[in-house]
Amino acid sequence: MNNLGLATTEVEVAKRVLGLTLIWLVTLIPSTLGAQVNTLFVKQGTTLDRKLGSHFQIPAASLGGFVTLSLLLSIPIYDQYFVPFMRKKTGNPRGITILQRLGIGFLIQIVAIAVASAVEVKRMHVIKEFHITNPKQVVPMSIFWLLPQYCLLGIGGVFDAIGLLEFFYDQSPEEMQSLGTTFFTSGIGLGNFLNSFLMTMIDKITSKGGGKSWIGDNLNDSRLDYYYGFLMVISIVNMGLFLWAASKYIYKSDETKEFNGGCVQMEVKSLDTSPLTI
Repeated sequence: MNNLGLATTEVEVAKRVLGLTLIWLVTLIPSTLGAQVNTLFVKQGTTLDRKLGSHFQIPAASLGGFVTLSLLLSIPIYDQYFVPFMRKKTGNPRGITILQRLGIGFLIQIVAIAVASAVEVKRMHVIKEFHITNPKQVVPMSIFWLLPQYCLLGIGGVFDAIGLLEFFYDQSPEEMQSLGTTFFTSGIGLGNFLNSFLMTMIDKITSKGGGKSWIGDNLNDSRLDYYYGFLMVISIVNMGLFLWAASKYIYKSDETKEFNGGCVQMEVKSLDTSPLTI
């Protein structure tokens, strides 16, 4: 019976890790979207008017601080208002399931990229209006046009970034708790790598045969709005895959083993097995 119990435990652990891996795979694209904060968003900002007053110029990368600021402001609102409100509606102690939390975060990310694409369309319109071609020429458009996309990613982080850490830690097998941290950090790292890979490949493909690169060295003569549109499309496809994976996922159960006369009695209390619905 001991051998049978051990084999059963190993099978359950393997199934648990497989389920976590499936969810991990569909979080890589959202991690790629988050990587835009330190790459293309900054590149966008360097082309815009960054003056604040007559003598000070805002560093383009400093707008990344608004992601952190909006995240910090949103956390108390989430905990104090959103969770209690949803708890009354759903009866779930968390307000919503962890996967529902992730899904909302991923949806906000898609909206953020859509906003970034719209701002880029506006920037291209200003470039055409003022006949700007020099890569060092400043586009007469305030850098604060980029604030909505930064703030949306910060708000989304309350759902997806924090939710991801909570999910992987909470759902990892009891004897493999460090696995949760590994899934979380590796997803962020691979998301950044995937971002660099996509940018390199899109640049090569779109500039092939003398075409205009979507992400060229001269951003004033590129089509960054097309690239954001591309990210939006693959994010929507990935959202569909996430919804499918979430509907198949079974949450970890509390298992209490009691040994009585050499027999194993197992009491299973389901934490939450409801599929993701948004």
